[in-house]
Amino acid sequence: QVQLVESGGGLVQPGGSLRLSCAASGLPYSYYVMTWYRQAPGKERELVTRIGAIGRDTNYADSVKGRFAISRGDAKNTWNLKMNRLKPDDTAIYYCNIGEYWGQGTQVTVSS
Repeated sequence: QVQLVESGGGLVQPGGSLRLSCAASGLPYSYYVMTWYRQAPGKERELVTRIGAIGRDTNYADSVKGRFAISRGDAKNTWNLKMNRLKPDDTAIYYCNIGEYWGQGTQVTVSS
């Protein structure tokens, strides 16, 4: 049974930083394309960033370019999302996704 679990969300002031993590279990292989999405209240889910299977190729939504960085974790089938210079508009539930599998999401709130 495949399971994706996000962690690291919380409340942070504007300009602050957070690091989200996604850990996948039950996957048969070691290399997967992983995508972070987010969904703000009243808005559609949007792609934030994606990393290729071996961690070399990344792309980012324009709204987070230069502030967020996705990477593979040290442990097998783990990924990190470092978020810097956070803005109130970054407030959302953040989800990790691999193919048909989704995590339950972690809440990020940026507020003073």
